[in-house]
Amino acid sequence: MKRLKLALPLAVVLSIVPFAASAQDGGSPFSWEVTAVSDYVWRGTSQSDENPTGQVGFTYTSPVGLYAGVWASGVDFGPGDPSYEVDGFIGYNVDLGESVNFDIMLNRYSYPDAGELNFNELITTTTFADTYSLTVAYSDDFGGSDTDAWYVAAGASFPLPQDFSLDLSVGRSMFEKDYSEDYTDWSIGVSRSWGLLTASLAYIGTDGNGRDIFGELADNRLVLSLSIGQ
Repeated sequence: MKRLKLALPLAVVLSIVPFAASAQDGGSPFSWEVTAVSDYVWRGTSQSDENPTGQVGFTYTSPVGLYAGVWASGVDFGPGDPSYEVDGFIGYNVDLGESVNFDIMLNRYSYPDAGELNFNELITTTTFADTYSLTVAYSDDFGGSDTDAWYVAAGASFPLPQDFSLDLSVGRSMFEKDYSEDYTDWSIGVSRSWGLLTASLAYIGTDGNGRDIFGELADNRLVLSLSIGQ
């Protein structure tokens, strides 16, 4: 989580929460994932100072769609703490018909040895026809700053030959005026799974406001992700 021009913090993950849970039919209620990324990018900006890092997540999902879990990643915000992020989350996932799924989650972003950056965010994601998604997130204490902030993102995933998928997203971060300028992030990527292994390559960037706020940490970049889990 790098700081804004106003020296206020911006906390971590991507336009779509990487550990979003889904109900499991007939399988174990526990799921896990271990990931290596070439750069930890969240909403268009690097959280690991443009360096590779590791991530791990664990989720329990009940038969009625309630879930809870924890997710962690290395971070690098410059000299001193923190050096990693640990998030706890609870949520509910439900099908609203044959083609609509709704997920609501409360996420607690935590930074050991840098507790002044901790904050909560309420995140909803509605998915249509297993292809299109709309995410709306809100925090009343963004980055531990007592700032109201909204994030709205649209995404889509289309099948490609050889079991690849084309993944698209665009999001808008909106803050109280005296905190920061609003900015837009976007992502274009391809991904493929082989059993428990998933690989993705995405080209990620921000608009001019994002680059003005975060400098080179918001430059356009390729991000490679390799994960294993179930």
